[in-house]
Amino acid sequence: MADLDDIRDGKEFGLDKPAESKGFHLKGCDHLEWGMKNRLSRIFRPDTGKTVMLAFDHGFIMGPTSGVERVDLNIVPLVEYADCLMGARGIIRSCIPPTSNKPICLRSDAGTSILTELNHNVIIDVEDALRINASAMAIMLAIGDPATEAKTIANLYKLADLGSRHGIPVMGVTAVGKDMTRDARYFGLASRICAENGANIVKTYYCEGFSKVTACCPVPIVIAGGKKLPEDEALELAYKAINDGASGVDMGRNVFQSEDPIAMIQAVGGVVHDGLTPAEGFEKFNDLKK
Repeated sequence: MADLDDIRDGKEFGLDKPAESKGFHLKGCDHLEWGMKNRLSRIFRPDTGKTVMLAFDHGFIMGPTSGVERVDLNIVPLVEYADCLMGARGIIRSCIPPTSNKPICLRSDAGTSILTELNHNVIIDVEDALRINASAMAIMLAIGDPATEAKTIANLYKLADLGSRHGIPVMGVTAVGKDMTRDARYFGLASRICAENGANIVKTYYCEGFSKVTACCPVPIVIAGGKKLPEDEALELAYKAINDGASGVDMGRNVFQSEDPIAMIQAVGGVVHDGLTPAEGFEKFNDLKK
């Protein structure tokens, strides 16, 4: 059993020595089989090793929140500018044109809403991910929540088993509750637990000291956009994350709640893929605004 009195903060992160990737453009994925790599290559552009994911799975716990009241009107026009779409199966089937040919990161757990206790989720049938032709399956982990931590970790390793069997990568999404400290120590712990239990991608939050979080996680990390920020601040968030080792962003509200979502997702893409500074990204946003 781990001794809680002797958990020592890591010191040797090797920040000057990036993880080597031999023959594949994503770290920690060299030894995956062909189908896994093929699906990951749909999500992460091989020329940059990065991704701009568009998250619109908010409705599965929040209902028609601002910006996703009409997915057909608010999200579909953004599809062509995203590298990957993250949504729940009902919305994917009912609103996203199958002709878009964009990879899907399917929200693969559900169970509670904002009206009750969150995180009491179960996983969906992996065969439905196959039917929807998902390129990845996303599942939430509530690290640090005494009531649901064990259950959500069990959900992850069960889904990782199924994903491995069928060649579908799994993205572990680190939940943040009111009692969880949002710092590098917590996000490093949560991200590493995701990877240790079989996640091929981790979605977590940016924080001070984020380079340590990415360094100690052996698989690609994408950052969550979180609550709506002013456009220039959201672009700075994306820039800092990429600079500190993230392999992309998975933004929702900071795109679809923007004053010009189409301009914003293209500006984010400029920062993530083209190396634009936050100022250059904001200039691109203003140039593209209607």
